[in-house]
Amino acid sequence: MRAMPPRMTDAVDAVATSPGTPPAPLLKLAGLCAGYGNSRVLHGIDLELFPRETLVVVGRNGVGKTTLVESIIGLTTHHAGEILWQGRPVQQMLPHLRNRAGIAWVPQQREVFRSLTVAENLQVVQRPGHWNADAVYALFPRLHERRRNYGDQLSGGEQQMLALGRALMTNPKLLLLDEPVEGLAPIVVDQMLRAIDTMRESGDMTILLVEQKYELALAHSERCVVIDHGTVVHQGPSRALLADQALIDRYLGLAH
Repeated sequence: MRAMPPRMTDAVDAVATSPGTPPAPLLKLAGLCAGYGNSRVLHGIDLELFPRETLVVVGRNGVGKTTLVESIIGLTTHHAGEILWQGRPVQQMLPHLRNRAGIAWVPQQREVFRSLTVAENLQVVQRPGHWNADAVYALFPRLHERRRNYGDQLSGGEQQMLALGRALMTNPKLLLLDEPVEGLAPIVVDQMLRAIDTMRESGDMTILLVEQKYELALAHSERCVVIDHGTVVHQGPSRALLADQALIDRYLGLAH
């Protein structure tokens, strides 16, 4: 499986408005506590995501990674703290309004429209911008081949491609990917990772990637956050964590 090297220029440095001026975060979480109903899963999350970078969130099973993504898009119960989108608090904003504001989400369950064709799945959510059907088909030629097939006629890998393509059709400023290669065949995993690298290399896509397969995730991102028991326990360059087996064993509980 091919892993593209990280971009040579740090995305955070690249977006500084002038020398010596720190870039403004596209998304900032400040003391975020969230969960489901009365149950709290996230406890005081502090996190910043900068324009045109890929941030990966890793951690053991059940530590709050998916809850983090669902809190950003607005599907959890907000208990405390702030979610600042381009400097504006959005923690009380409805999910569809967050989407209109430029946040797109590709859930683990894919949730393609099963009674619509591939082409219709893409067209129904399209907004003006670079990403149109032709651009999605160029990213995933298999979808072009299957464009007249209905959502329930697609394989799991094809549904994942369609879910990602459909999110891109909204031309978001931020793309949230929740375990996009989970359960996929190796050849499809490679296609998905190539697509992520293509988006990264385009220079105008900001991605927050949640992924259980930490080696793949770290190889396809600039910066990483490790979550444990609903709190951030480590932040730093992805390459540094990937090269530090002691930290991996400590934070992820995985040993080779």
